[in-house]
Amino acid sequence: MTQKAFKYRFYPTPEQEQLLRKTLGCTRLVYNRALAARTEGWYERQERIGYKQTSAMLTHWKKETELAFLNEVSCVPLQQGLRHLQQAFSNFFAGRAQYPNFKKKRNGGSAEFTKSAFRYKDGNVYLAKCSKPLPIRWSRKLPLGITPSTVTVSLTPSGRWHVSLLVDVEIKPLTRLSKNVGIDLGITNLITTSDGDKTANPKPLKAKYRKLRKVQKALSRKQKGSRNREKARLNVARIHAQIVDSRTDFIHKLTTQLIRDNQVIVVEDLAVKNMIKNHKLAGSISDASWLELVRQLEYKSEWYGRELVKIDRWFPSSKRCSNCGHIVEKMPLNIRQWECPECGAEHDRDINASVNILAAGLAVSVCGATVRPEESKSRKAGAMKQKPKL
Repeated sequence: MTQKAFKYRFYPTPEQEQLLRKTLGCTRLVYNRALAARTEGWYERQERIGYKQTSAMLTHWKKETELAFLNEVSCVPLQQGLRHLQQAFSNFFAGRAQYPNFKKKRNGGSAEFTKSAFRYKDGNVYLAKCSKPLPIRWSRKLPLGITPSTVTVSLTPSGRWHVSLLVDVEIKPLTRLSKNVGIDLGITNLITTSDGDKTANPKPLKAKYRKLRKVQKALSRKQKGSRNREKARLNVARIHAQIVDSRTDFIHKLTTQLIRDNQVIVVEDLAVKNMIKNHKLAGSISDASWLELVRQLEYKSEWYGRELVKIDRWFPSSKRCSNCGHIVEKMPLNIRQWECPECGAEHDRDINASVNILAAGLAVSVCGATVRPEESKSRKAGAMKQKPKL
């Protein structure tokens, strides 16, 4: 069995929205208070405060007169918020994430309900302290006979409500294929495959840049705290939501097609966090969303019985001739076509890289060989014939 989340949009009634906003606010308040207590305890008294202590703090906070409103919402989302904070600290101490940040109201928020705080009956979701079911737009049906284990309600900065239902389902693997593919990630072309196919990068941020710039300038002119500023903030958030939706939809369709058509998919393990430190390329790299593309390939490969291979980021895929294996000394980014000085083969930079990536990935998959080169420079002297991009 595999855990899979089904996400839907819903339009709450005024009473439901009031209760849900109060729940999100209380969850955010408890999370921030617990984070402040844990931070203060360590820096002032060198005291480690865990989930057990913050849970006791929550019980004490509910008894305070000024925080009595915490009893008006379900206790489950509040406890789940403390568990999420504990997980955030665990990730921080393990080196997987940065120190937890305080949550902000303008970012929306989310509240998680476990089985004791919701009821799923006749295809409807009833949350605790809410008599009517959530008016969900069922864009796709849940599998028959499946009951959600967790329900998460979220509010985006643009004001859209979503509900995510986590269920345990059995996913049937796809038919095994004999086709393998290597993928070279890029900016102009989002992916280039070893088959010679190139998929253009839609660049959703660039497509909406002028409109986004206009509404951001309008936001900067509004007085802080005014209702007009809140309206302008929503306009900016809606443009960002359109950009995210466009990017996510494109990447989902692309990764699904790759999974359906190939048995083994090979990609480079790129250090994106280091690459975006280059301010000239940071915006374009972030807009391409390479990490999200690889993340989707990872879990979809696991779901459908495919194999995803990551090769070392230092493997000279662009500088190595896929015909004879010769490695040239330098390969600037402006060189898109080049000729191998050893065998004279003509190469498209991206296609040649994807062919090398596939060969290295198959070596790793079959025999566990390393793909880190002992040296990245060519052992033989000789000038490389380069054809600059026109």
